[in-house]
Amino acid sequence: MLQLEQRLLSQTTRRDAEEVSRLLADDFVEFGASGNIWSKADVVEQLPQEVFTPRTITEFTAKQLSERSVLVTYHCHTAAINSLRSSIWRKRDEQWQMVFHQGTLFCRSELARDGR
Repeated sequence: MLQLEQRLLSQTTRRDAEEVSRLLADDFVEFGASGNIWSKADVVEQLPQEVFTPRTITEFTAKQLSERSVLVTYHCHTAAINSLRSSIWRKRDEQWQMVFHQGTLFCRSELARDGR
């Protein structure tokens, strides 16, 4: 699952609408850190046009929800922004696709204060 998340964060994948389309389920929905709600069509259309920002993943965890679904959570970092991320991946026809994604902005000092 980590490799799939990293693929979606990579510049090569983000510029390739066909690859993004393969990785996202038709019923995909995202609740963005910006507060926007995105469908698969929105992401496939807009992501290749977005200015690329390198991102890193820390504190990655995966929890099996069923034989064909997994919940992943992690911290995502850019030079300027930190966010908590969660995704649900579903396996269909031997291919994993993201069904749901959510990003929530956070301040590192808030997590340190909470003991995380």
